[in-house]
Amino acid sequence: MATIGMDKLYYAPITDGTNGETYGSPALIGKAISADISITYADGQLYGDDAIAESVHEFQSGTVTLSTTNLDSSVVSALTGARVDSNGVLVSSAEDTAPHVAVGFRAKKSDGKYKYVWLYRVKFGVPTENAATKGSSIAFSTPSIEGTVYSREKASNGTHPWKVSIDESESGVDASAITAWFSAVYEPAAQTT
Repeated sequence: MATIGMDKLYYAPITDGTNGETYGSPALIGKAISADISITYADGQLYGDDAIAESVHEFQSGTVTLSTTNLDSSVVSALTGARVDSNGVLVSSAEDTAPHVAVGFRAKKSDGKYKYVWLYRVKFGVPTENAATKGSSIAFSTPSIEGTVYSREKASNGTHPWKVSIDESESGVDASAITAWFSAVYEPAAQTT
């Protein structure tokens, strides 16, 4: 079912350890406008006897572009590694190193239910900013920030997921997973299928 809205855009800081990622408490990024996710796959075919004998299609990486009504300095700092000085000024430098974070949101569907998403490991670049002089009509300029999506380093059920999602209108969905979706980054349960 098609989505008709989006809200609750969160990030969660990641601490890397010997056993993989540990996620910090989720915090709001800002009022969501859009999240565009594009995934790149590695493809390969093995030919034998003049035909495809085997084919592999697997996740390589992805890109997520988030558009919001505003990005506070504290959020830009948390996502890009820029620093906020003692006067509250955001200082972006050539030496900034963006940390990995998890990104979560929910998308409203036309039936009034929601699809919930967590991207497990994202590294953002510097947000885009634009401004224009006011003309005869009002035009809003809003920031966007693009990040690279990676698979998780910590294995879950023998795999390294890059995304989890849950659709509350599907049968067999555990409502407690949805209730806790933004209080902590979702950890996959044992697989049934």
